[in-house]
Amino acid sequence: MSAPNPRRLLADGSNVMGSRPDGWWRDRPAARRRLVDELESARASVLALTGLPASAPVVVVFDGPEHDVPATVVHVRFVPHADDLLADLAVPGDVVVTSDRALAARVVDAGATTVGAGRLARALAAARG
Repeated sequence: MSAPNPRRLLADGSNVMGSRPDGWWRDRPAARRRLVDELESARASVLALTGLPASAPVVVVFDGPEHDVPATVVHVRFVPHADDLLADLAVPGDVVVTSDRALAARVVDAGATTVGAGRLARALAAARG
């Protein structure tokens, strides 16, 4: 008998960054670090927003080459195509954060649910105060 799947929050990091026009494109590594810092600080409220338990793992996936993004409670992944990894990871019970319709369709087909990237960005902004 296999152990139950831990429900996770899987976030398309580039999609979340792109949902807020704060100049992130001028310094992508800094924008990635900022997003991960915000996810770490607001983890409990983000998980509550998605209906996931407080113990749920949070994974953020970025397109592109790996670089230093310090994280203690958020798992950070770098891959050439974040959408493909997110679609491969998604299982029933997971919540995937994306505004990409094609990716959303793929993860829903896998049994996961979705939350729009803008909704997560607004929750992070609210947590900042």
